[in-house]
Amino acid sequence: MQIQLAAAIAAAALFAAPAALAQDKWVVGQSAPLSGGNEKFGNDIRTGASAYFAAVNARGGVQGKPVALLSMDDKNVRAAAGANTKILLQNKALVALFGYGSATLSLDAMPQAEAAGVPFFAPFSGANPVRIKGKTLFTTRASYGEEMEKILGFWTSLGFQRVTVLHYDDEVGKQNLAVVSDYLKKINLAPQAFAIQRNAGVGKAEVNAMMAQAPQLILNTVLSGPLAQLQKEMAAQGKMVPTSSLSFVGADQFIEAAGPSSAGVSISQVVPSPTSPMPAVRECAAALNAAGIKAPMNSTQLEACFGAKILVEGLRRARKPVSAQTLQEALSNLGTYDLGGFRVSFAPGAHHGSQFVELALVTRDGAMKR
Repeated sequence: MQIQLAAAIAAAALFAAPAALAQDKWVVGQSAPLSGGNEKFGNDIRTGASAYFAAVNARGGVQGKPVALLSMDDKNVRAAAGANTKILLQNKALVALFGYGSATLSLDAMPQAEAAGVPFFAPFSGANPVRIKGKTLFTTRASYGEEMEKILGFWTSLGFQRVTVLHYDDEVGKQNLAVVSDYLKKINLAPQAFAIQRNAGVGKAEVNAMMAQAPQLILNTVLSGPLAQLQKEMAAQGKMVPTSSLSFVGADQFIEAAGPSSAGVSISQVVPSPTSPMPAVRECAAALNAAGIKAPMNSTQLEACFGAKILVEGLRRARKPVSAQTLQEALSNLGTYDLGGFRVSFAPGAHHGSQFVELALVTRDGAMKR
C-alpha cells in the first residue's frame, strides 16, 4: 500500500508539467535508493549523472534539447523499483532508463523496458541477471565474474584456499555465489557460503558463525552497510581475516560506514581512480564542481558520470526524429567509444561495454591505493 501511494505521488509530480514542455527535453528515467539502507550509493549515482547532464545542458544540450534526469526513490526495495519503472515508462518524452542501483532493483524493471522498447542503460551491477543478451539492455561496467576472477586469481596465487562468500540469501545473491563456485571448481576448490538477509542488520552472532568456518579469505558480495557492521564487529573481537569485496559494495560508502575498520579491505574497481589525470576523469570532476559538489569525486559518481556521457553520445548519434528506438539503435551501433582515456565498445548483439577491473586496498587513512 505504501509503495502504491508513493508511486501515485511521484506520478503526479512527473506529469504535472504540460505535455508540450515535456517534449522540449530528453527525459532519462531512474529508480534508485535515494533513502533507506543504501541511500548514499543511490544519491551518488544521481549526483554524478545529474552533474554531467547539467554540463551538457549548459553547452546547449543534445540535438537542440536539454537532458532531464527524473529520479524516483525505491528505498532499495525491488517492488518499489518495479512500480517506479511502470510510472517512468508512461512519460512520452522518455528516451532511456538509467543507473538502477543493483541487479535486484533491475529484475522487475528490465522486462518492462524490453517490452516498451526503451534502453535500460548502465545498471550499477555486474551480476548475471544484468549480463543477459537483450535488445534494450546495455551495461558499462565489467561483470562480477570478471571482478571475482581478478580477486580470486590474486589470493589463490598466494596459497589461500578456504574462501567464505558473504552473499544475500536471495536470487541474485545465490547467483553471485555460483559464479565463485564455478571459478574455484577450475582449480579444484570449493567456497563456503555465508548468507544474510537483504536489508537486515548483522552483528556478533553473524561474525561468530562466519568465523566458525575458519575462512582464509572473505569474499564480499553484499552492500556497504552489512559489510561495515561485520568488519567493526570482527575488529572489536580481534578477529582479522583478509577481506576482498566486489565493487558493488561502493568503496567510498563502505569506508565512510566502517571507519577505521575498513583498513586492509581490498575492493575491485570498475572505473579508474577519481584522482586520475585521465581527461574523462577530469571532465567529470569539473562537472561535479560546476554543479556545486565541493567534496572530492568518488568512484560511484565517476561511474555515473561516465554512463551519462556515453548515453549523451548515443543521443547525439541517434537518427531523427530521436526516440527511445533510435537511441537504442545508435547505442547498439556505437562501436568503440573513447570517453577520454576510458573506452567502451558496443555492437549489435554485444551490449556489455567494458571489462575494466582493478584492485584497490583501503589504507589506514581511508584512502584507496591501487
